[in-house]
Amino acid sequence: MDNYEQSFDVLQYRLKSARRKKRLQKKDFDKQLIQIIKKEKLLWQKRRELPMIPLETPYQKGWKRHFVVREDIKRSPSAGFFTTLLEKINTVQHHPDKSFKIKKRRKGSRKRSKGHEVRRQFLQEFSEWYWNHHSLKLTELEKAHFHLYDKMSKDGKSKCFVYRFNEPWRYVLQVKPHMITEVKMVDSLLEQEIQLLKNYITNHDLQRRMNKITGRGYSVYGWGEEVKPRYRIPKRNRTLSALMEECANDEQQQY
Repeated sequence: MDNYEQSFDVLQYRLKSARRKKRLQKKDFDKQLIQIIKKEKLLWQKRRELPMIPLETPYQKGWKRHFVVREDIKRSPSAGFFTTLLEKINTVQHHPDKSFKIKKRRKGSRKRSKGHEVRRQFLQEFSEWYWNHHSLKLTELEKAHFHLYDKMSKDGKSKCFVYRFNEPWRYVLQVKPHMITEVKMVDSLLEQEIQLLKNYITNHDLQRRMNKITGRGYSVYGWGEEVKPRYRIPKRNRTLSALMEECANDEQQQY
């Protein structure tokens, strides 16, 4: 019997199409990136878990400024409440000079300065998203002392809403020397592994794909940049039931 006349079953060899081969290659590449992400997280965790080493001779590194409760408020019956609240909304700034002065820039110019001015400092503000998040540690009584205000975003192109404390006059700023009493332990071998992995990710341009796999937002125009209104899809975040109900209402209105 001629061998060419025998039936040839292609399915038993499980031949892959070009499209499937490309898909499997991409899937295998993503699996390798997941292992890199896990290794990166493990190395960073090891760095965070390194202990602090106390210094024999502490030294001063500039100045720090933070809020404290006013003296008359400390003697009032509500001193404990506002002291506890301050621990949750306090902010700290550091500066090499005790005066905390910075150059005052002219509008529309980055080079010419207009003298010096004291750097401004405010209590912590909460965005609308963080205000409704479960990680917010404010009680209902503490939330009653906040109100919603609108302010310009950092880029100056849009407005955003934040919750601010209503009575900031209850606290005053205090300047203290910033003393360094302990430093983080440094593991040279661990730092070498972190740098090697970082160089590998940078040289092979893997950060974008890693961010997409982990769900972190990345844009070539900036991190977390809001989508422009003309590029927004109005029905993107709508549920299927809501879309079906809207279509049914439109059909009823047509008839």
